[in-house]
Amino acid sequence: MNAVYSWTEIIAIVLLFNVCFSTSYRRTETQVCALCGGSVNNTAVDLFCSSSAGRIKGRCCLKNNSISDPERIIGLDLSNCSLTHVDNLQGVSTVVMIDFSLNPIVNISDTVFEGFGDLNFMILPPHVACPGGNTSWEKVELKDGKRLCEGQKNMCNQTGHLSVNCPENSLCAPYGPGFSECSCAESFYGYKCLRQGDFPALVVFGPLAASTVVMSLLLWVTQRRKAKNQ
Repeated sequence: MNAVYSWTEIIAIVLLFNVCFSTSYRRTETQVCALCGGSVNNTAVDLFCSSSAGRIKGRCCLKNNSISDPERIIGLDLSNCSLTHVDNLQGVSTVVMIDFSLNPIVNISDTVFEGFGDLNFMILPPHVACPGGNTSWEKVELKDGKRLCEGQKNMCNQTGHLSVNCPENSLCAPYGPGFSECSCAESFYGYKCLRQGDFPALVVFGPLAASTVVMSLLLWVTQRRKAKNQ
């Protein structure tokens, strides 16, 4: 007997798929909070978290900015965690403050913090340079055996708009210490922002949404048949 499913069931399947994907991403994002044990009480990140109305979870400071905005990481304390290198922190690109002090880190690649536009304060071992170099920060100093990097500079020009590295009809925005990104200005899109007009969202995303619905439906039907045959 062929099963017939209503649009309500199909929509529910798609929503369930999106929820599962979002939950998986959030789980990956917060894994960094459990990289090492120990308390963060009375640390720089703890004080920052209290002043920002956040809450401590493991080695992270979490904050919910609004009702519609999910809880995100704004502070990360990985001090004294026996870290020898730092290679991937993309799951916490919303972080404002990071503490890497008291670790045997040799060097940190600048690309690790690409996309960290909100990062405004870092505490590093004294021999580790600030990401992007001193010119990427308003203030760099050695204090109490730690290197402090404070106030990420905007790598765009002084107007905050066009950059020499951005094509015409585009805008420049900070994208982490020493980095910037170009995005098309309003009413422009496409390669080097050369196309003008409204982006054809329906044409581009319509088939994608339809294929997502079909794939989700096929997976659900397959799982139901397997369950019935068991």
